[in-house]
Amino acid sequence: MSIKRFLGFLIFVGFLAFFTPRATAISFNLDSIATWGKFPRFCVNTYRWGDKFFNGYDTTYVKSTNYKFNVKLTTDSWLDGYRFILPNDTRIFMRSDPSTSAGLYLTYLAVSVGYDINFSKIFGGVDRSRQRFRFGFNCMLFAAEAYLIKNDIGTTIKQFGTKGSPTDLQIPFDGINNETWGLDAYYFFTHKRYSEAASFNFSRVQTRSHGSFYTGFSIYNQKLDFDFSTLPDAYKSMLPKDWPSERYQVNTHNYAIRLGYGYNWVFAPKWVFGISESPIIGVRKGFVNSDIEKVSMSLYNRLKISTVWNSGRLFFGVVGKFDIAIVNDQRTTYAGGVLSGEAVFGYRFNLW
Repeated sequence: MSIKRFLGFLIFVGFLAFFTPRATAISFNLDSIATWGKFPRFCVNTYRWGDKFFNGYDTTYVKSTNYKFNVKLTTDSWLDGYRFILPNDTRIFMRSDPSTSAGLYLTYLAVSVGYDINFSKIFGGVDRSRQRFRFGFNCMLFAAEAYLIKNDIGTTIKQFGTKGSPTDLQIPFDGINNETWGLDAYYFFTHKRYSEAASFNFSRVQTRSHGSFYTGFSIYNQKLDFDFSTLPDAYKSMLPKDWPSERYQVNTHNYAIRLGYGYNWVFAPKWVFGISESPIIGVRKGFVNSDIEKVSMSLYNRLKISTVWNSGRLFFGVVGKFDIAIVNDQRTTYAGGVLSGEAVFGYRFNLW
C-alpha cells in the first residue's frame, strides 16, 4: 500500500467513524494497525524494535506500568543561594525566598501538557515562576535534560563580613542578573536492571533494588552579574579592590563530562527510594570578572533524591534536587545553587 493510499484509507475510516451510525469502533492496537498494509506494518515493526532497544529491561528488577496515560497533581517549591569567599577572608551569602507553585498535568507516554499556578505570587510573594525551565527525556538506555535557570528579580543577603560574622542579615539585594542554560545526555551502564525513570519520572516501576554507573556529556552557558555598587559604603569597602565598578561578572561556555551513579532501593512492597549523584567536570572558556578571555576548569554537581509509592493505577512521589556550580578565579571563589522539592500524586489509565 502506497503512502497516498494509506492516507486516503485513514480519511475514509475517519469519515465512516463520524458519519456512519452503525460503524464499528476503530482499534489502535499495534497488531490491528499492522494488518492495514505494508507501510503500517513497517511502522509498527520499527516502533517495536526501537522500544525493545531503548527500553528493554530485566523484568526481575523493572516492570512496565502497563498504562500509556496519566493525570497528576504537582506541587513544586524551590529557592536559590549564592556564596562568595573573597581574598580578604570576607564571606557573602545570599538566599532567595522559596517559590511554590501547583499544577495539573496530562501525560501520554513522554508528552505532557499542563498548567501551573504560582501560589507565592497569590499569597504576596515574589513572582519567580518564569525563572526555571526543565525538559527531560528518559528511557532505560539513556537520559537527556535541557534546562534554564534565571534570576533577574533579586535575593536577600544573609551574611556579609569576615568568617564567623552573623548569618541572619536581611538585606534586600536587587543587583542581580543571572542565567544558566544547558544540555546534558548520559548513558546507563546497567540499564536493564536500573531505571532512573522509576524513581524520578514515574514511568517505570522498580521491583528489586539495583544501581548503575552512568556517564555522558554536559554543555552549559553561565552568565552571572552581581552589582554591589548600591550597597552602603561599609559593605562596599570589604569588596576586593580589583573588582571593576564593584561588580562580579561571569560569562562562560562550559564543556564537560558527566559521571555519576544512581541507586534504587526497594525498601518495602510498592515503595522505592532513589538517589542519583553526578559531578560534572570539564573546561570553562570565557570571562571571569575580567575582560581577558581565559580557559580554566569547570565544576558542577547534581544530586537527586526521591521516594516513590506505586499501587497499580495510583502513584505518589516526593523528589528533591540540588544543583551547584563553582567558579574559582584564584582570588574569589563563587558557589551558586538551586534547591527544589516536588510532590506528585497521579492516576494512570488507558484509552486504547
